[in-house]
Amino acid sequence: MDYRLSKENRVKLENISTATITTALFKAGFKNQFIQDVVPLKIYGKNMIGQAYTLRYIPAREDRNRIEVFKNPEHPQRVAIESCPQGYVLVIDSRKNAKAASAGSILVTRLMKRGVSGIVTDGGFRDSSEIAQLPFSSFQKKSSAPTNLTWHEALDLNVPIGCGDVAVFPGDIIIGDTDGVVVIPQEIADDIINECIKMTLYEDFVMEKVKNGLSVIGLYPLTDKNLAKEFEKWKNRI
Repeated sequence: MDYRLSKENRVKLENISTATITTALFKAGFKNQFIQDVVPLKIYGKNMIGQAYTLRYIPAREDRNRIEVFKNPEHPQRVAIESCPQGYVLVIDSRKNAKAASAGSILVTRLMKRGVSGIVTDGGFRDSSEIAQLPFSSFQKKSSAPTNLTWHEALDLNVPIGCGDVAVFPGDIIIGDTDGVVVIPQEIADDIINECIKMTLYEDFVMEKVKNGLSVIGLYPLTDKNLAKEFEKWKNRI
C-alpha cells in the first residue's frame, strides 16, 4: 500500500493522545499497537508524528562488525540516516536490547537537519544528554554508551520489523507523546484518525463536566440520554 499522510491528518494528530489512539485501535480490533518499554528522551512540539521508515538490527558477530565497517558508504545504518524521508520517523528494531547504542548524537543530529520528524528505538542511544537537548523527538528504552557494533549489526532497511513487541511496516503512522509511541497500521489510518477526532471532542466535553463536579456515571461512557442531548448542543456551540 502506498499511503501518504496528508497535511490535514498530520494537523489532526497533533492534538490526539496516544491513549485515545490505542482505544480507537482497540475498538477496531487492534490490541497490540503500543510500543512496549519505550519512553521519550525528548518530545519536540506537540506530538511526534510521521510515517515509519525502518531499520533492523540482528545480533552482532565479531567477524562482521569491526569498527572498519563504518567506512563502507553502503552501511545500512548510515544509509538509513541519509535516506529516511522528510517528515518520517526512523524506527529501529534493536531487539529490545539496550546493551549497545542504536545511534548517537551525531547521527540523530543529521536526521534532525534533514527534516525527519523523530527517531524511535527499543534499544538505547549514546550521548543521550546531547540528544535530549536537540529540538527533535526521540524515544528509547534506556541510554547506552557502547557503540552499536558491540551487540548489533544493521542489516535491513525499510522492511517490516518488530519494535517493542509491535509489528511496524514501512509507511505505518507513528505517534509519540509523553505516554510513549503508538503505531497505526496505514491500511486503517484515515478511519482511526477520524474516530479519534470524535473521541477527543467528546472527551473534552467529559472533562469540562467532571471539572464542574459531575459524576462519570452515565457520562463516561455516554449512556444518559439527557447528557447526550446536552453534548449535541455543546458541539454546536464550539
